[in-house]
Amino acid sequence: MANSKTASKEKKKHIVQDFSDRTFKELSEKYQYDNVMQVPDIVKIILHRGLGEAIVNTKCIDISMDQLAEIAAQKPVLTIAKKSISNFKLREGQINGVKVTLRGKKAKLFLIKLIHLALPKIRDFRGVSPRAFDGSGNYNLGLADTSVFPEANRETDRERGLDITIVTSAKTDDEAMDLLKCYGMPFRVGGKRKLA
Repeated sequence: MANSKTASKEKKKHIVQDFSDRTFKELSEKYQYDNVMQVPDIVKIILHRGLGEAIVNTKCIDISMDQLAEIAAQKPVLTIAKKSISNFKLREGQINGVKVTLRGKKAKLFLIKLIHLALPKIRDFRGVSPRAFDGSGNYNLGLADTSVFPEANRETDRERGLDITIVTSAKTDDEAMDLLKCYGMPFRVGGKRKLA
C-alpha cells in the first residue's frame, strides 16, 4: 500500500518542474553549455503598480494592495518616495506605489499563469513585443488592465495597470527570449528587436 502511494507521487510531476525540465533540456541542446549552471533560468518576477494618485486618493493604496495580494498570492510592500519632486507634488516619505517580488517556484508558477491564462484574455491580443528586453536578459511587460487574471477582484473604482519585470539569469537577450519561448511566451511575429 505504501509503495503504491510513493509510486503515484513520483509519477505526478508539478507543472513548474515539468516546464523547468523541458526548458533546461531545450536550452542545453541549443547553446551547448559547458556547465549546467550556465543554463538560464527565471531568477525573480517583480509586479509593480505606481500610484501617483495616492497623493489625493488614499483609498487606491488599499485597493491596489488587495489586488496585488490576490494576483500574486503574496503580500505586497509599499514603495516610498526617496526624495521630493515639486512638479509631481511628491514629498519625501510619501507612498507612491506597491510591489511584489516573487522568487523560485512562485515566480515560475506566476509566469505560467500569466502566459497561459491571463495574456490570452486580452482583447485583440497579437503577442507581446520582442523589443522589451533591457540588454541584460530581463524582460519588461506592462498590462493596462488587471482583470485578465482569474483572481483579480472586479469590484474596483477604476482599472489600474501593472508593470511586470521578469529577471532571468541569461547573459544575452537572445538567450532570455529562448527561455521565455520555452515557457510559451507568445512573442509578436515580425517585431524587430532593437540592437543594443
